[in-house]
Amino acid sequence: MTPMIFQRISVFVILFFSALIAAAQGGISVNASVDKNKILIGEPISLIIEENVSTTRKPIYFQIDSIQHFEFLEKPRFDTINSNNITTIKEIYKITSFDSGHWLIPSFIFSKKIKTLALPIDVVFSAFDPNQPYHDIKGNLEVNPVKEKNDWWLYIGAAATIIVMIIIWLLTRKKKPSISPEESIDPYKEAMQSLKQIKKKNISGKEYYSEIVNIFRQYVALKKNIQSFQKTTDDLVLQLQILKMNKEQFAQLTDILRLSDWVKFAKYIPSKEDDQIIFETIKNSIQSIEEMNS
Repeated sequence: MTPMIFQRISVFVILFFSALIAAAQGGISVNASVDKNKILIGEPISLIIEENVSTTRKPIYFQIDSIQHFEFLEKPRFDTINSNNITTIKEIYKITSFDSGHWLIPSFIFSKKIKTLALPIDVVFSAFDPNQPYHDIKGNLEVNPVKEKNDWWLYIGAAATIIVMIIIWLLTRKKKPSISPEESIDPYKEAMQSLKQIKKKNISGKEYYSEIVNIFRQYVALKKNIQSFQKTTDDLVLQLQILKMNKEQFAQLTDILRLSDWVKFAKYIPSKEDDQIIFETIKNSIQSIEEMNS
């Protein structure tokens, strides 16, 4: 059997079993692949997680945090394709390794019955050519010492200038007006009022999801001093872990925040049921955080 025939048979077998797995999982299949199985130390490699799901079902949100012996070079890229009632979601990770040896990228488990195959990777040093000439090790080179300059007066002048500028700034700055307790904003009441108002608006899709998530971001920024508007969804989720919410409720909140990103970038079309779920999840999460402070 020639190598080309063996390769074609291998590809057919993989596709055949992938189809069987997708059928068994009710329209969901996952696959992991890499663009190289052998790399030099520090050489980048693309790891692709592909999920094929029927448009009648919700996709499974999955993100890799770490892989033993490998390092992530950048944030993952997402790509979504809809064709023939099938949604194909690709997560592309740029990784590398600085540990030489034969390693396995492990199987990624999406659920009890859905997981990918492990991927072997060889990490090697660059080839050594014994025919290349050797180079002698050079000794230490003497450096002529730089003569010290008598420029101490420059430092004194710079320090005096800085002190004068600080004094002028302190004398001329305007004091911020103090806010009385009656004028202070209650983040919780404001969030609840904003959620009531959004129910009265006739909006949907990206605008609806963006406004609800912004209400939550503003609440945690004011209540917990988390700079939520400057963070991505993944960074915000990491910050929210310090709140020590109920694990199940925290998982629902995380899924909703990531689902909002998918809607925002037109990678997922939400249903009326999804609209109600995000509203209730955000509202319950704000109430739960508020109760922890009482």
